[in-house]
Amino acid sequence: MRAEPEPVQPAAASRREFLAVSASLVLATRSAAGLGLAQPQTSKERMLTNLSASAAVKAMREGDLMSEDYAAACLAQSERWKKLNAFRTLHPASVLEAARTADKERASGGSLGALHGLPLAVKDSINTRDLPTSNGTRALRDFRPRQNADVLKPLLDAGAIVFGKTNLHELSCGWSSNNQAFGPVLNPYDLRRTPGGISVGSAAAVAAHVVPLAPGEDTYGSIRVPAGFCGLAGLRCTFGRYPNGGVMPLAKNKFDQVGPLARSVEDLILFDSVVTGANGPVGAAPLTGVRIGLSPEYLAKDIDPEVGRMMEAALQRVSAAGATLVHAELPQQMRNASDVERSILGYELLPSLQAFLEQYQTGVSLEQLIAQASPNLAPLLSASRNPGPPERYRELLRQMADIKATTMAYFRQHRLDAIAFAPTLMPAFLQGDAQQVEIDGHTIDLFTAIGRQVGLGSCAGLSCLVLPAGVTRSGLPVGIEFDGPPNHDRRMLALGLSLERALGAIEAPQPLEA
Repeated sequence: MRAEPEPVQPAAASRREFLAVSASLVLATRSAAGLGLAQPQTSKERMLTNLSASAAVKAMREGDLMSEDYAAACLAQSERWKKLNAFRTLHPASVLEAARTADKERASGGSLGALHGLPLAVKDSINTRDLPTSNGTRALRDFRPRQNADVLKPLLDAGAIVFGKTNLHELSCGWSSNNQAFGPVLNPYDLRRTPGGISVGSAAAVAAHVVPLAPGEDTYGSIRVPAGFCGLAGLRCTFGRYPNGGVMPLAKNKFDQVGPLARSVEDLILFDSVVTGANGPVGAAPLTGVRIGLSPEYLAKDIDPEVGRMMEAALQRVSAAGATLVHAELPQQMRNASDVERSILGYELLPSLQAFLEQYQTGVSLEQLIAQASPNLAPLLSASRNPGPPERYRELLRQMADIKATTMAYFRQHRLDAIAFAPTLMPAFLQGDAQQVEIDGHTIDLFTAIGRQVGLGSCAGLSCLVLPAGVTRSGLPVGIEFDGPPNHDRRMLALGLSLERALGAIEAPQPLEA
């Protein structure tokens, strides 16, 4: 079911009402977080956890909301959704102390950053100085990086707070969340199902309204897939737009890209502005005259019928808002993108892991990492030991360059602003280590059902935006992906504001009560 978009401002009524709500929540949320109790959520508390990152920061900067009170509400919500197993590391006392420090800075008249007091759920493959960074694997469960990852530095300098480290698919190697080392992450819309790709803990935390914004990372759909499965907005920016230092890679400076997960495009823009320093405002770009390419013969082949109907309905809403839909089938080189990326990753996975272990002085060798990895990773790690001859690797790199050139020519030929398609051929699948999924009575390989869809964005280095398209009859979110040319990220975000409005909002998952 669709829901009307929530107001951006922290309260629809007066500032006085908002202040009264904040004050009434202080004791309840603080005691719930401090005692580890999952209390039923009141309507007043729901108002705080429903805030967007932009609205929460505005309220805290203006003194309408204390950072400590907001952090306490988020902590109470994390306890309420504890069954999701979204967090690897979360220390409530430290979060509240950091929030109190933010309140003191405001009280003293100090300069406040663009993310003042905002709690961030940080994927546990992103190095944090004050918390362990396990990368979801046993060998690194106690690894304490000496410094924060490069992407965190501008976020923390802008006043953000590390709320906790989120669980992920072990070593970022998979499209489910079935982490056999630390337990699977569950989808807040259906606890039997996966939240999607590797940034699953971050996606689950944002979807469950524990926090409004979370940095994730996308190598092969690991922001886009969980965004689709959890009803979120997600941005895989042009490769290299955000710094990737201090994040465990799966490839050599090619596919791995950090990026944000949020419940609104406005919050993706906030993240982008802080990390890049692009301070100019981003307004909603009109969809009139915008050309969006469709590839029904390839990117919609074998799609789940209900997902297909939802995609068609979503595109009709986009067209009604003024966009022009252009039938533009992908040339063969672009169709090869997923296979090329998959093969390159086979060559580069183990060298990339080893380089990270050595560069950041983890004290763990590659052999130790492999020996302590969970059994469900054994086939992948074993295959990566002997990926193939070097001539084949050089040919793959040539093919990747050809894919990039062909993709740019494709955008120019059809005068496209973006292409649109479903990031996965089906909704969230049942938890486990599925290698295949059943769609409309047919068995489909997972690398087709997911990799075929997201591989082009990674391989060609596109600007990729995922938004909610709706929910299935059984209540599972379905996403729609819009891929634009490289270095068009701010343009894609501006279009995203209008696309989001045309598509409409979806209902949040129902909270788990004590």
